[in-house]
Amino acid sequence: MGRTRVIDREAVLCAAERVVSREGAARLTLEAVAAEAGISKASVLYDYKTKQALIRAVIERRVSAENARLGEAIDRLGPVPDRVIRGRIAAASRSVSDADRAVALNLAAALAQDTELRAPIQEAYRHQIAEILEKSSHPRGALLAFLALEGLKLLECLGLCSWPEDERKRLLEEIASLADRVPTVLPGEDRQR
Repeated sequence: MGRTRVIDREAVLCAAERVVSREGAARLTLEAVAAEAGISKASVLYDYKTKQALIRAVIERRVSAENARLGEAIDRLGPVPDRVIRGRIAAASRSVSDADRAVALNLAAALAQDTELRAPIQEAYRHQIAEILEKSSHPRGALLAFLALEGLKLLECLGLCSWPEDERKRLLEEIASLADRVPTVLPGEDRQR
């Protein structure tokens, strides 16, 4: 009979996020995560053979949590038109916390250097864009709203811009209005693009 495993993968990933937040992804080591979690390095190695595997697990966990948060926001709207884009906008009404911003900033450096680490995020965006295009009354307007929303969130997440709460609320309302529009096509342009 084998020994019962007592190491909680979630606890290891929480410890990895704390290390990334505090020290950056570049300084993340299996030893640092083990020390943060209060376990042996061998215990971390059991589930995550490499630093890259551990960072990928943190990214996948973040993507999964964000997808769940978005799904909950969409479900709360009930059966309304354009609920996918409207749910995303509703979910964005909550600003990014300083802790989430620190993890995102530090993971961004790792993403910039490793195409494999970007794969879970790329897949999530492909799925989200396809769903928005499929389930919106005005797919191009909804796509523009999505792009504007992601731009707003990125600027905030990277700490490049912030807005007073009343201005942020107004921006989100204006982004929501894009979802109801059919974008204007300039003369000579193909509407199919």
